[in-house]
Amino acid sequence: MRRRRHGNVALNKALLLYFTVCFVPSLVRSISVSSPAELHAIKGDTVTLSCTFTSTSPPTSRMSVDWSYRPQSGGLPRTFFYFASRAFPPSEGQFSDRIKWQGKPAHGDASISLINATLNDNGMYTCTVRNPPDVHGATTSHSVLTVTQAPSIRFSDATLLLAFILLPFALLTFFLIGRILCPKKQHSQSKTFRSPIEVTEG
Repeated sequence: MRRRRHGNVALNKALLLYFTVCFVPSLVRSISVSSPAELHAIKGDTVTLSCTFTSTSPPTSRMSVDWSYRPQSGGLPRTFFYFASRAFPPSEGQFSDRIKWQGKPAHGDASISLINATLNDNGMYTCTVRNPPDVHGATTSHSVLTVTQAPSIRFSDATLLLAFILLPFALLTFFLIGRILCPKKQHSQSKTFRSPIEVTEG
């Protein structure tokens, strides 16, 4: 009997360990956030900082989103945008009047727009979503934004070669067309023109 009881206890412990290993991580990871790893923009563009999330619990008024920024030069990240039932865009600092809420929490979207991107905006942007009662209730995702100057107009070697070929060819074509049309015009005029002096026989 003792051996049978000992076997049952061992089996119960094994089953408990199995369920703990299989199901507890799924509860802990019940919310996940994703963002593109890299974003590229040209100075002056409006950039969409995308952030999407999935959660086992439907978003409620307790759900919150915050965005933080860490400069490319390094340093500590600082929060510049917050959402909790409504958006709280920055009223001062680097991003003042340049952030627009684009998110739709009911559709798992917590994105924002950065208006008039500058070279000073280069760095890492972190999106954090909290949606209680999910376990731990917070997951983050990072995107690195690279803003560059508008490319200057540069003519490649192929473009220059094409221009040097097409331009003389076009000029030559117009010249030949003019040569063909002009004699016909002169010939038609010679038929209609008569001299006041007429030569008669005898």
